[in-house]
Amino acid sequence: MKYLELKNELRDFTIFSLNEIKNIEPSFHRRRLNEWQDKGYIKKVVRGYYIFSDLKLNEEILFKIANRIYLPSYISLESALSYYHLIPESVYGITSISTRKTYHFITSTGEFIYRTLKPSLFFGYDLIKFHEKYLKMASIEKALLDYFYLHSDIETEQDFDSLRINKEMFFSQISNPKLMKFLEKFNQKKLTGRINRFWSYMKNA
Repeated sequence: MKYLELKNELRDFTIFSLNEIKNIEPSFHRRRLNEWQDKGYIKKVVRGYYIFSDLKLNEEILFKIANRIYLPSYISLESALSYYHLIPESVYGITSISTRKTYHFITSTGEFIYRTLKPSLFFGYDLIKFHEKYLKMASIEKALLDYFYLHSDIETEQDFDSLRINKEMFFSQISNPKLMKFLEKFNQKKLTGRINRFWSYMKNA
């Protein structure tokens, strides 16, 4: 298979794997990928995953890549809070939640950071349509809870100030009943207390 034929076959893929190529051409050999990398046709993101070199990267493209290269995972924490305009634009790379071990990929495409939650807490994400496909993004409520759960040092008004949460965007988007329902699933008294204090802080900010 020639490069242009492959590119046409994979035109709807943001990121693709060797297995997906072999679904199209079973006899395809990995060395062809090395040749195409050398020619600048494709770029390796991480082992086994590639993008076309002319792909124009933006935040949503990076989100889609993050969903693919470390499964299962969904976008959360700083990246999700920034996506919902609750905090200033994230400079932390793309942050995700996974049930697998914490991992940090530094690639030519970007940085992808995965934090671990136990399987019972792997919930609360939505499927957001993007280029006729979907990416997994934490709801605004779950992104906030994930962040507080993994940053147990955030508990005072001074800590809340440091988050620089946009109050208008916060109350225009977040559902208190949904937040409380999700919070119950964490079953942590300390987290519940911190979230309740944070809610009071936001109401009075």
